[in-house]
Amino acid sequence: MRVLIVNKSESTGGAAVAARRLMDALNNNGVKARMLVAEKESDNITVSGLSRRWRLRWHFLWERLVIFFRLYFSRDRLFEIDIANSGTDITDTREFREADVIHLHWVNQGMLSLSGIRRILDSGKPVVWTMHDLWPASSICHYARGCGMFKSSCRRCPLLPGGGGDNDLAAKVWRKKMRMLSDRSIYYVACSKWLAGEARRSALLRGQHVTDIPNAIDTGVFRPKDRAVARHLLGLPEDSRLILFVSQRVTDRRKGMDYFVEALARMAETNPELAAGTCVAVLGGHADEVAPQLSMPVVPLGYVSDEHRIVDIYNAADVFVLPSLEDNLPNTIMEAMACGVPCVGFRIGGIPEMIDHLRNGYVAAYRDAADLAAGISWVLGHEDTEGLRRAAVSKVASSYSQQSVALKYIEVYNHAMAQKHYRI
Repeated sequence: MRVLIVNKSESTGGAAVAARRLMDALNNNGVKARMLVAEKESDNITVSGLSRRWRLRWHFLWERLVIFFRLYFSRDRLFEIDIANSGTDITDTREFREADVIHLHWVNQGMLSLSGIRRILDSGKPVVWTMHDLWPASSICHYARGCGMFKSSCRRCPLLPGGGGDNDLAAKVWRKKMRMLSDRSIYYVACSKWLAGEARRSALLRGQHVTDIPNAIDTGVFRPKDRAVARHLLGLPEDSRLILFVSQRVTDRRKGMDYFVEALARMAETNPELAAGTCVAVLGGHADEVAPQLSMPVVPLGYVSDEHRIVDIYNAADVFVLPSLEDNLPNTIMEAMACGVPCVGFRIGGIPEMIDHLRNGYVAAYRDAADLAAGISWVLGHEDTEGLRRAAVSKVASSYSQQSVALKYIEVYNHAMAQKHYRI
């Protein structure tokens, strides 16, 4: 079986990381998998980059220009919306022709257009689409932010100026997606049970196949190491408790930095003895900008791309905190747990599926900074920290290992192929 995984980037962003890990998992379990990306960033021979980069840039800029116009020239939500009005036709590539299954992942921002996806469907090849957010099941948004219009028909979009209207941009893109899927089938895979439930409620996906399979992780890379050694290598304080916050861009409001700041302030006020012996490490872009806001000593680590260094950073931590306000199945929580680090997060999206409350971490009430502070304190003050660490590693080994995830996808591929007759 030959599977072509299609994603915008090879390694930038959570979807890219998940797609690359899935490719490795499939290749390690008897499937010939390769990636086709717009942004190739390595010399990996199993990853192919699209040619004519100038065209890809043009598709990206044209889509942004149309959205910018619809936002009345405001940049506030320019990258929260995707309309897929322009993109690359991949059906004429060698990688596409040689594949038995086409597996889409995150294909926005000029990678594929809706008409390009329709051409993929018209090829007759079975198509699997892993949902890393809600965009495949909605119109123009990646996260619904409490809006339920996708359950009937997207319109009056709260992301548009004035809340949109009955025939706004969301309504127009919705109709285009309906035409794209007309008389065609896709096997949708959500990375969490929460997202699968949302997808099944979408009127757009009515009659389509929807299942859930978590992302995979290489537990040979992300694994527990000696904490003292990790801190020494990184130059982190060796005699303090260490709280870790990780995000590609730590100022992204969706990742909940405001609640993290408030939780640490509450912790310093209500539990000063615990706070006095604790410091914070912040990994991600713009870490320097948030450091002055935190009420404890901070080590801003900035953006790190080296995977082995990232593993050391996780292993240096006593607790990992990710107070996301909207999220699917965060790779960062999976990575931290694989390294034996208990995690704390809000009860939102797929996070409660990952963190077993009071077993390998703490699930706080949504948008409750006081409960978030209580969770951090609970982990740091726990009498059996080694038990928490073992439980975290065990959860990853049983749920997110390469083999378990690969076998579930192979089953989906077989179902999709059994119901398709090739036309090319």
